[in-house]
Amino acid sequence: MKRLCQLVQCCVWLLLWFGGGTLGQPLECRAGADVGRRCASIPLDKLLERVVQHAELIYRLSEESCALFEEMFIPLAVRTQHIRGGNTCTSPAFSVPGSKGEVQQISDKWLLHTVLILIQSWIEPLFTLQDTLDRYDNAPNVLLNKTKWVSSKLVSLEQGVTVLIRKMLDEGALTMESHQSWMIESSEPADMVESVTKDYAVLTCFKKDAHKVETFLKLLRCRQTQGLSCFPI
Repeated sequence: MKRLCQLVQCCVWLLLWFGGGTLGQPLECRAGADVGRRCASIPLDKLLERVVQHAELIYRLSEESCALFEEMFIPLAVRTQHIRGGNTCTSPAFSVPGSKGEVQQISDKWLLHTVLILIQSWIEPLFTLQDTLDRYDNAPNVLLNKTKWVSSKLVSLEQGVTVLIRKMLDEGALTMESHQSWMIESSEPADMVESVTKDYAVLTCFKKDAHKVETFLKLLRCRQTQGLSCFPI
């Protein structure tokens, strides 16, 4: 019953998203020759709002994917050990500012480029994770659907942020060569247990960075109306 509820919840969110419901509207930044024109035609305030909504939903689904993976494959003792082990993530180290003074020293340019670098660093690892999960014998469809959606929409978010940089900073976006990405270990896992542990680390690290992306974009949106008085939540 619990799994059925999770599946229904996921379907409702996707229907609301693509149907223009209360969760927001698609970025309309899909792959193709006119991708820049599609995003560029959206007014800045609406584009920024859609980008923030996109980031919110990606983070929400990353939380649910991680929780579902834990429930299915990670014993409680392993979760506790993972938490006690501290931060094992090796993705780009951008910390959330801890004081109002630090926030005021951060430029819009830094926020936008940091968000873009974080997004680009995760595109390849998430597609790799999706291939790995597809080989699991007992991975539930709701988990596969969530991770596939996040992988796809992360690319759309990258394109939306790229257009934001052009609109707000009047400059091109930084592009990491071949979507340069982080990897926890480059070697192939020796067994299924090691593979599951590695995939769990990918999900938990992505969840942390997805929260940073959401936080930085919300801070940027706040600045458009309240200036430097904004503080990350």
